Amino acid sequence: MTLAENHVRNEIIVAGDGIEAIDYLFGTGKYAGRDVDDVPALILLDLKMPRANGIDVLRRVRGDSRTRYVPVVILTSSSEEEDIVASLEGGANSYVRKPVDFTRFIEQVQRLHVYWMLVHEMPGRP
Repeated sequence: MTLAENHVRNEIIVAGDGIEAIDYLFGTGKYAGRDVDDVPALILLDLKMPRANGIDVLRRVRGDSRTRYVPVVILTSSSEEEDIVASLEGGANSYVRKPVDFTRFIEQVQRLHVYWMLVHEMPGRP
């Protein structure tokens, strides 16, 4: 069985920028009225998003009781020490550099999915 065959299918929501991510997570803007108690099982965040960077989104996620314990993985091209430190100090669960090669990127995301969705234990998850 391949890695791709051995995983649970989950809905993926893609935000185009940091403000859209915040709006989705907290039911504001174009997502007003969304059930904000329906929190993601995992958040993959890029640091270099327009309008609000990944650290800003991370602070909002960690500052709200509904999303405080949702695993957040920083998935970014930056290898800057200050970005790594800021992410981990801000409450990210993991910091992963994106591979440049698309095939390796997909493999990396699949590995993240397997760990965070199937291996990692979370309160309230069966």
